[in-house]
Amino acid sequence: MIGLTHNAFDAFDVEVFEHTVADEVTAMTEAWDWFENLVGLKGRKMFARVDETAGTYTVCTPRLPGDSYDLTVGVLPGGRYRRTVLEGEPPELYERIGPAMEELKALGPWDSSRPLVEFYRRHTVIELWVPIIT
Repeated sequence: MIGLTHNAFDAFDVEVFEHTVADEVTAMTEAWDWFENLVGLKGRKMFARVDETAGTYTVCTPRLPGDSYDLTVGVLPGGRYRRTVLEGEPPELYERIGPAMEELKALGPWDSSRPLVEFYRRHTVIELWVPIIT
């Protein structure tokens, strides 16, 4: 066990551009490279949704005024979440995501009907969100 510090918070639905791939490391890495090159990073918030039931990983970014990308538009679902923050240098930082997400899920009941969320605050800071039942 990692011994994560965590808290609960409420999020709103956010309309996003998205690109979905299999929940596999190679597919995720390729998706991030492709997506970041397409939409850019400057002025963007970057997220990923993980649907464990479907086995999918979706990279996404909120739509901004003037955006006109030929991408699927979806929703990053709002609601109540339990979150923690991971800090460090890639690639070690990315290797900690899975175990930390499992620990967050183990802290109490969670809503498996909504996806897990990764919020990339900075290159070295990632928030992990587990949807919780209210």
